[in-house]
This record gives sequence, C-alpha cells and structure tokens, in this order.
Amino acid sequence: RVCLGGLTCDSQDYYNDEAHLNAVFLPKYDKEDPLYIGFFHTGAYQESLGGYGGIQHCLIPAPKHIIIDLDEDGNYYPRLFAKEQSFKSMLKTLGY
Repeated sequence: RVCLGGLTCDSQDYYNDEAHLNAVFLPKYDKEDPLYIGFFHTGAYQESLGGYGGIQHCLIPAPKHIIIDLDEDGNYYPRLFAKEQSFKSMLKTLGY
C-alpha cells in the first residue's frame, strides 16, 4: 500500500486511504519493467485560470506540451508543441 502525492500546496494533491476507501491494486514492481503512474495537471487551479504561459497555482511552471501521433506505419512519434515555462518568464510576468 502506498500514498500518492504531488507538489501543490493544497490537500487535493494527495491520494490517501482515508478519503478513498477502495484500494487500487497495481502490478508488482519490477526493476526491469518499471511502472509509471501519472496524474497530470488535474487541479482546478492550473491552466484554466492562468492560461498557458501565465502564472499558475503554487507557482508551478506550465509543463512541456507534446503531441504523440502515429505515422503511416503505426509507429508513435512525439513532437514538441510548446516548451516548459521557464522561471525567467514567470518572474517577468510578475514584474521582476
């Protein structure tokens, strides 16, 4: 059993067994075949309020945006849509 949590300053960024009575079972961890779990920007305070490149809740920079497509042969290929927001651009937006 594990507790999952993120980096925002509110309690909505923490998945615990007190609030979630039903267990979520995952495969056993294997170092040769790691398991990745992601809950990305699911909070109400992210891009919906600040917009991409704006100032986000808890000063979390806007993430890199990628698009993953399939080519004609069925192979996946990622392409960069927008770079991750830099701390310099955040400070500039805040007037520093």
